[in-house]
Amino acid sequence: MALPKRPARSRYDPRVGPLVEPVRPAEPEIGPGERLALNGIGSFDWDLDRGVFELDEQGLEVFDLRPDEFDARLESLVLRVSPEEGARLDYALRRALQAGLRSYGGYFRVTRRDGVKQWTHTQGTILRDERGNAYRIVGIVRDATDELTQAPEVPARDTGGDSRSIAPVVRLTTEALSNAVSVEDVTAVVTGAGGLERFGADGLLLGLVEGGNLRIAGISGSPVAGLDGTAPRRLDGTLPLGEAVMTQQSRFAASFPELTERFPAARAYLTATDMASAAFLPLIAQGRSIGGLGLFYRTGCDFTREQRELYGALAAIVAQSLQRAMLFDREREVATELQESMLPRDIPRFAGVGIAVRYHAASSGREVGGDWYDVVALPQNRVGLVVGDVQGHDTHAAAVMGQLRIALRAYAAEGHPPSTVLARASRFLAELDTERFATCAYAELDLATGTVRAARAGHLGPLVRHTDGRTGWPHVRGGLPLGLATAVDMHEFPETRLDLVPGETLVFCTDGLVEERGLDITIGMEALAEAVRDGPREAEELAGDLAGDLWERWGSQDDVALLVLRRDPDPGTHRAPRMHSYVHQADPEGLADARVALRQTLAGWKLAELADDVELAAGELLVNVLLHTEGGAVLTLEVLPEPVRRIRLTVQDRSSVWPRRRSPGEAATSGRGLLMIDALASRWGVEPRGDGKAVWCEFGPAAGRRSGVSRR
Repeated sequence: MALPKRPARSRYDPRVGPLVEPVRPAEPEIGPGERLALNGIGSFDWDLDRGVFELDEQGLEVFDLRPDEFDARLESLVLRVSPEEGARLDYALRRALQAGLRSYGGYFRVTRRDGVKQWTHTQGTILRDERGNAYRIVGIVRDATDELTQAPEVPARDTGGDSRSIAPVVRLTTEALSNAVSVEDVTAVVTGAGGLERFGADGLLLGLVEGGNLRIAGISGSPVAGLDGTAPRRLDGTLPLGEAVMTQQSRFAASFPELTERFPAARAYLTATDMASAAFLPLIAQGRSIGGLGLFYRTGCDFTREQRELYGALAAIVAQSLQRAMLFDREREVATELQESMLPRDIPRFAGVGIAVRYHAASSGREVGGDWYDVVALPQNRVGLVVGDVQGHDTHAAAVMGQLRIALRAYAAEGHPPSTVLARASRFLAELDTERFATCAYAELDLATGTVRAARAGHLGPLVRHTDGRTGWPHVRGGLPLGLATAVDMHEFPETRLDLVPGETLVFCTDGLVEERGLDITIGMEALAEAVRDGPREAEELAGDLAGDLWERWGSQDDVALLVLRRDPDPGTHRAPRMHSYVHQADPEGLADARVALRQTLAGWKLAELADDVELAAGELLVNVLLHTEGGAVLTLEVLPEPVRRIRLTVQDRSSVWPRRRSPGEAATSGRGLLMIDALASRWGVEPRGDGKAVWCEFGPAAGRRSGVSRR
């Protein structure tokens, strides 16, 4: 509803007399959303659990996206945001999540569809649940180009009217370098995407001092032909950038002819370029030259006093960031070498399995951590698998880790079961002069049978990839972390028994691979399960993929230890193929998946006519194991070519109770399983296997069909 017009009002100005106010037309009410849109501010709503990133209409306008170009996925913004800019924003968000902050923000550049670079600002509020886990981010995005570029320009003197604004360059460079922690990061900021725009230059090169040489670490644009980073150049003053570094004095060249007269050795480079002026800035930190920065322009410039002062400030900012990054890299290298020196140098190899290990130090910190892995050769053709994590990220954590790893290795080599190994390791840790505790997962694998005995001490259990590609986290019982268990006198570390059939894979890792502060660990566990399911079959290749891809996604803020073991497949021979599968008692889909696998396998062997009988018999035997025993079942299907080609199905369990054939009455609801097997199979029988038994049955044309029970 329009407001009534306000009549003109008279007022008196003593200088000119009576005045009449103009009548302003009535305007409609402007809502909050419209007020934001009028100021170029859009909003977003990011559901972290579902991965849905919603932008309103003005938000799409900020990114120069049409509605049909955006599908509510953050990855779709790659149309406008470069990977480098996205990485900076991701780093800022990670820091906010890990620090428990309520909000985060930052500036970045958007490339509009016409190629124009637009500075953009985002600010988001992080919503967390009662446990402090972030689940949603609500925020705004806006065009910040005017804010960052409409700065007071430096007055031009004797430049013929040139008024190059340097102040925004200093501000934007400081913003970009604030997140650079390594020399590689600093180099990427200076010479990477957006570097030329930030510095307002047409060409740029960054050199680093190494010994008595200057190595070109990065080039952007085409500043000088023939210069690259393939070989260091001696600091002898024959090149303008080298002289600036040696003398710690900036050199400004309004034209290149004067440079060629002063530096004859640079004539070949300078005459081949289309640049007209340049600034050569030494990078000085604590009175020492650590590098040099060259800025090149296609137009001539006299470089006023104010401009030179601001160039000096710019070089000081880059030098400080570079010195901090060099210190970080050195400390990180020492810390990583210390941590890796405490890990086993060589992993033993065993027939019948492939084993691969990986360790990654945290990318965001210079301190060492306490993550470790170990593989221990045990008597009686067994192998011990260890992954653990000592509390803390410092040299003390690494020292405790080294002692604990050796102690646990010794307990395992003595032949103790997993529960005893962890109990003794807990007492050992409690007796050390430390208040640290440690989490650990230990498993013992029988290489001949595939039997796994696993126990946990406050750690993640193993992830299993089955022969058909399915993945799952079996329920492995556990106790308290090592050290803490002793402090409260709770040394119970119950064991869980699994069966690893040929072709299956075990994956152990520390929580750094699946956990990120502020996010639910189940998100990372699901991502790991998906990566293992879709990853390579071989242990070494799978470990490489996981350590590379998932570490970048989840674990880059924490140390990561990874151990992958795969039993070699047992396909049999061309004439007598074989398949194996394990059905875990806690896997509700395992039975159905096993039936599908049997049918597909028989079809591949061109024995599909037996599929109904084999599937029905397998279902009866598997259900019997899952209902009446305390463990899972190992299913084996194989072809017996002699004397007549037939199928043998074997279901093995760890129960010592043999099946009994009964004669159930008409009203009985059970007891007909063996009668059904007897009716379907040519032969069937029971035989002892290790600490359990195996029920087998054969299908196909054979003499002596339904010959009854055979006990061997």
